[in-house]
Amino acid sequence: MPKYVIEREVPGAGKMSAAELQAISEKSNKVIGELGPEIRWLTSYVTDDKLYCVYVAPDEDIIQEHARCGGFPADRITKVSAVIDPSTGG
Repeated sequence: MPKYVIEREVPGAGKMSAAELQAISEKSNKVIGELGPEIRWLTSYVTDDKLYCVYVAPDEDIIQEHARCGGFPADRITKVSAVIDPSTGG
């Protein structure tokens, strides 16, 4: 199944409290549960003003639906074409 990186513009994201981040996570999990097993959230990276979320999903449409139902921005959705890490370099 394809993997996607979702860029979400969230001003002040890096200053959110643990409770605020937990609330966002709970909402995301709830929506994913309602959408079914086709979509999975793997991880998110919180930066100053953005969230970069990694999802596995059959297509961009279900990611857009997750964003719509959860009230989350999905400013850019990019399909991952390859994954590399330090071991890739030998």
